[in-house]
Amino acid sequence: MPHCVCQTPAAVLCFVHLLLLNNMLSNIELLRYSCQIALPGFGEAAQQRLKDARVLVVGAGGLGCPAAQYLAAAGVGRVAIADFDTVSAGNLHRQVLYTPNDVGKYKANVAAERLSQQNPHIVVEAVLEKISVENALALFGQHDLILDCTDNFDARYLINDAAVLSGRTVVYGAIYQYEGQVAVWNVLNADGSRSPNYRDLFPEVDAAQIPNCAEGGVIPALAGIIGCIQANEAIKYLAGVGELLVGRLLVFDAATMQSRSFKIGNISRTDITTLPTAEMVQTVTVEEWSKMAADFYCVIDVRNADERAAFDFGGLHIPLAELEKRWLEIPSKKPVLFYCASGKRSAEAVKKWQKYHPETPAFSLEGGVKTMLQNI
Repeated sequence: MPHCVCQTPAAVLCFVHLLLLNNMLSNIELLRYSCQIALPGFGEAAQQRLKDARVLVVGAGGLGCPAAQYLAAAGVGRVAIADFDTVSAGNLHRQVLYTPNDVGKYKANVAAERLSQQNPHIVVEAVLEKISVENALALFGQHDLILDCTDNFDARYLINDAAVLSGRTVVYGAIYQYEGQVAVWNVLNADGSRSPNYRDLFPEVDAAQIPNCAEGGVIPALAGIIGCIQANEAIKYLAGVGELLVGRLLVFDAATMQSRSFKIGNISRTDITTLPTAEMVQTVTVEEWSKMAADFYCVIDVRNADERAAFDFGGLHIPLAELEKRWLEIPSKKPVLFYCASGKRSAEAVKKWQKYHPETPAFSLEGGVKTMLQNI
């Protein structure tokens, strides 16, 4: 048999060499990151791993802003920010990347522009899409790590399940009022198994009973604290340093400045084979509602009593938690229109209504009271 030698053209070798050189740390970058490079166990190798990494931050709100800022500052090479929402005045107290001049602009676009100015040595991309069953797996497959910086349960379960199916690790964060949580899900163990994920701790949650930040309130500095902890876990994961919050849930109380760490386990016990299917909820915009005859819908306010007292836009007042006990108070001869502060609880009300009254159309007011106040 003749001896076969595969020869690579010199031009190709030169091109590959240039690519490697281009992705190596420059002198300016070495100076910029010198304080973290000097850390015991970190060094230039860890910094290079950060530069080579691709991170997807889902949500550019209270958590996403500080998390993305520190990822960019630390030198993560490619940061994608996925958010389809726009900046509102009510965001500004905790979403620190934005100013009053940004109200009405897409959060992801503003965040990407600011972070690119902060660190011109990295690539920051805006993804103006809602993470969905249709795009989650493809989008996650393009990144090494996912940060869950969302504020609703539907998104959290979808992110978790898509990460498990695509073999990606998630740095999870959540805030509500004075409490925050952080964990690192779905890390590959040495034996090939995976660490616990969100469903190991919360198999199912009745999201209808738990308002988001806009509805339940949140102390602003808490968003910064939890977002920074998420960035810290992401940097440790990518750089290969420190001990991660794997198999543990960190709970932080900003009111008492106490934190606790709860052990979950070492191995996931869940069996996730498909992405969750979302129930379809029909919506009506504020503009569409205003054009309809006043008595076309049976209007139901599903907010709590304090919210109703602050802004009363009419209709029957039946808080979401009481809805299933008070069906008989709702006339079923007309289409039903539910509204709340943001549209999340009213969407849950539609789902409950459809389960028991499939013959009567039900709608959720898109954007809720927040949008109505903007249109006054």
